[in-house]
Amino acid sequence: MTGADLSSPAALAGGAVAHELEHRYGERVHVLDCPWTNAALARVSAPDCTYTELVAAVRAATVRLVTEAIAAELPTEVRAQTTRMADSDPARGVWRGRVPSAAPSIVVLDVIRGGMLPAQAAFDHLALVHPLERLRLDHLSMERIAGDDGRVSRVELCGAKVGGSTAGSIVLVPDPMGATGSTVVRAFEHLVEHHGRPAALVALPLIATPEFVTAVRDLDPCTRVWAGRLDRGASSAAALERLPGELPAEESGLDERDYILPGAGGLGELLNNSWG
Repeated sequence: MTGADLSSPAALAGGAVAHELEHRYGERVHVLDCPWTNAALARVSAPDCTYTELVAAVRAATVRLVTEAIAAELPTEVRAQTTRMADSDPARGVWRGRVPSAAPSIVVLDVIRGGMLPAQAAFDHLALVHPLERLRLDHLSMERIAGDDGRVSRVELCGAKVGGSTAGSIVLVPDPMGATGSTVVRAFEHLVEHHGRPAALVALPLIATPEFVTAVRDLDPCTRVWAGRLDRGASSAAALERLPGELPAEESGLDERDYILPGAGGLGELLNNSWG
């Protein structure tokens, strides 16, 4: 059997995800259906999950999700790497294979406070393979404001630490929970207005709702969603029997306070051990 031609356009395209949920949200939405991720997020959701388990599972699930998203969203290139074996066998001691391109500028956006751990995990993971001069970790402090009915009425941007332009960059927004999508919408608006339009904004919630998926998908042609799990526990029985996205008017993953169902509770509070 001969090897694949890694110089062909087909080989240089992003690879397919082995475990991805079938849905009708369109090609810019991806939801993992990975047994390991499902098990890890189930543990995160469990009432008896310890803080140590929670942090480890959120970090590991974020790395898993980022790995899949980057493989699909970033261009690739063939790279040659001289190995230690080249000292004894120069001709055959060079590895060649397909890797993410080093060219794009990547910005990981931390939405404080729930996004702090996932954003740091994503940044650390990317720093292993992407040039640091084209990789940055930025921060936005945002707060969801509830109305008299308990639902989220708006999102306030309380502060920002953005280290440069985001024009033409790939912006990644890791977060434990994607409920209404309002924080991602506000973050995108802020970046476009003050720091430049990204080439792509990739939302990376570990658990997302149909409301989040459609809000981010419909925000702009450059936005994408990569979710570790889709929760739509407030949907009608008919919608739950159909593929996600087939009956959008009957789909929901939010309760009356805009918390995710079945969800995992307030992960921002749990991850920071702070309920103020």
